[in-house]
Amino acid sequence: MRILLTNDDGIGAQGLQALRRELRQIDGIELDVIAPDSNRSASARSITVRSPLSVQELKFEDGDLGHATDGTPVDCVRFADVGLLGQKPDLIVSGINHGVNLGDDVTYSGTVAAALEGVILGIPAIAVSQQSTEREMGYMPQRRYDFNIAARFTTATVRELIDNPLPEGTLLNINVPGADPEGVDVTKLGRRLYTDELREVETEVEDGRRLYRIYGYEPGLDDEPGTDIGAIARQRVAVTPLHLDLTHHTGIDGLRQRDFERVLGFATG
Repeated sequence: MRILLTNDDGIGAQGLQALRRELRQIDGIELDVIAPDSNRSASARSITVRSPLSVQELKFEDGDLGHATDGTPVDCVRFADVGLLGQKPDLIVSGINHGVNLGDDVTYSGTVAAALEGVILGIPAIAVSQQSTEREMGYMPQRRYDFNIAARFTTATVRELIDNPLPEGTLLNINVPGADPEGVDVTKLGRRLYTDELREVETEVEDGRRLYRIYGYEPGLDDEPGTDIGAIARQRVAVTPLHLDLTHHTGIDGLRQRDFERVLGFATG
């Protein structure tokens, strides 16, 4: 099996390196690393289409090789798919992210986006994120992380998937609590409750613009049982299956009852 390891925190991030060291111990795998050359957090599914992408081969401290690019996490997966390193991967592993990716935040996450790109390309994928030791519930990175359990849990999950693959079109979004886990919950996505504020950083800058902050304040949470947010709040690992289909299937019949032909007549008449 060939595994691509990537992330959105950058190729030098402690989370990626901890996971790389664990994954390379699985017998019979080939491990490739393609990751951004610097932090690309909250880049979601952005891609680079207006400029060439640079790639640099790097040697890690243990002698293994990796590839850093100035692209996004999704670009990294695309590089692997189009054959940058030869054979295409059989599994995408994205992480370990510095900070949780819970609930609605998965739509912003570059970590989850890389895994989702794998699913779009027909490649099974795992995204894994780690809460800090401060056990924050926000998405802003903290100072202290212990990636050991998350790295071992992810590696054991990879071993499980070798023998029992995921259903087609499905990725696993794994979040690990900042303290020793008290168990594992298979969950649905929860709901984040944001209280963003408009804060002026400086009243004037040299070119006449004003500077503001509207993000970065820790959200509240809807602590609904069975959600990833609830699991992390209770110090449990959250494993959430995700897929790309955003269609609201139960709403299709209702929309078909509306007279969109009449609406088209207004537009073209």
